[in-house]
Amino acid sequence: MFSAIKLKRDIYSSEEHLMLQKMCQQFIEKEITPYHAQWEEDGQVSREVWLKAGETGLLCLDVPSEYGGAGLDFSFCALITEEISKAGYTGPGFFLHSDIVAPYLVDYGTEAQKHEWLPKMVSGEVISAIGMTEPGCGSDLQALKTNAVDMGDHYVLNGQKTFITNGYMSDLAIIAARTIIDGKDNGISLFLVESTRAGYSKGKPFKKVGMKAQDTCELFFDNVQLPKDNLLGEVGKGFIYMMQKLGRERLSVALMSAGGAEGALENTIAYTTSRTAFKQPIAGFQNTQFKLAELATKLQIHQTFVDRCVELYVKGELTAEVASMAKYSCTDMHFELVDECVQLHGGYGYMWEYYIGRAYADNRVARIYAGTNEIMKLLIARGLLRELHEQQKRKKAEAVAAN
Repeated sequence: MFSAIKLKRDIYSSEEHLMLQKMCQQFIEKEITPYHAQWEEDGQVSREVWLKAGETGLLCLDVPSEYGGAGLDFSFCALITEEISKAGYTGPGFFLHSDIVAPYLVDYGTEAQKHEWLPKMVSGEVISAIGMTEPGCGSDLQALKTNAVDMGDHYVLNGQKTFITNGYMSDLAIIAARTIIDGKDNGISLFLVESTRAGYSKGKPFKKVGMKAQDTCELFFDNVQLPKDNLLGEVGKGFIYMMQKLGRERLSVALMSAGGAEGALENTIAYTTSRTAFKQPIAGFQNTQFKLAELATKLQIHQTFVDRCVELYVKGELTAEVASMAKYSCTDMHFELVDECVQLHGGYGYMWEYYIGRAYADNRVARIYAGTNEIMKLLIARGLLRELHEQQKRKKAEAVAAN
């Protein structure tokens, strides 16, 4: 829509990226667009769309080939996230399944766990979720109360999780719980929990302000018995694992916001050039032109930053602080851009059948999940202060050595 003033995005410019982009766009048009309104009524998407996404090759693209994946780098996952977000569809929770859950299994799972679950996640036969957040702890992951008691030959899991994306439809969930061994707290561990286990139940999908087709719900664990083989990684390492993976999750949220903002702007440009007021298109007014110019510039700046973050992630060089910058700044930009676009639509911008009205409701939560933007700012500030402290220590040591 505004390609004449867009910078070329090199991270998506290869022939393979362009083929995937076209394939993803065709999938959206055929398998998501005709059904998304009904999914919003149902409070969840269909299992068929998961199976078709797997058949098309849109799930878990960077899972190694020996476990059924394509073995591609993260930029291909990023492209899919942006394309679906640009189209304005928030029901299919593919990004969480592919970009958050799958990497835990790839990096921390045993060979048996990886061979059992990853091929089915790639095909869409198994839908996955991850349970971190609890009713009383929000972004404070160290305050988790869900616990798994070591009974010798198995664990017994008790507790509750909330705001779980893909929760209601999930066949497999990674659950963070405090590990109790011999009556003592041995830190947070991660467990693979199948939905068929006795004592494991799910609340009905929440009736949310937006993202109505996304089956977000609560998970409950009442004396759920788990074999020792369901431990993911090492005992007590769960918090470390989560900290290592949160950077990718936050980058994915930034990508969703970048894609969603581009879709919102394109829709608004189309609307303002076709809608008339006072005998001229709305886009003919100077105020509208100024607003569109401002929004396009902010979007371009953030896309460029996100592209650089993707490059750094692929190289293994993206820091937690920079990922936090991307998450907080992109979600803030997206919110502000959509709000301005609603204003440019006038009363129609508040109607659910318009893209921009749904975008207004759907994406407000992005500033909250994956760690609130206030938490992101704290993490960034701590990184800055830590670096300053290290510089002061080095200078002090150099001064002592010089004397």
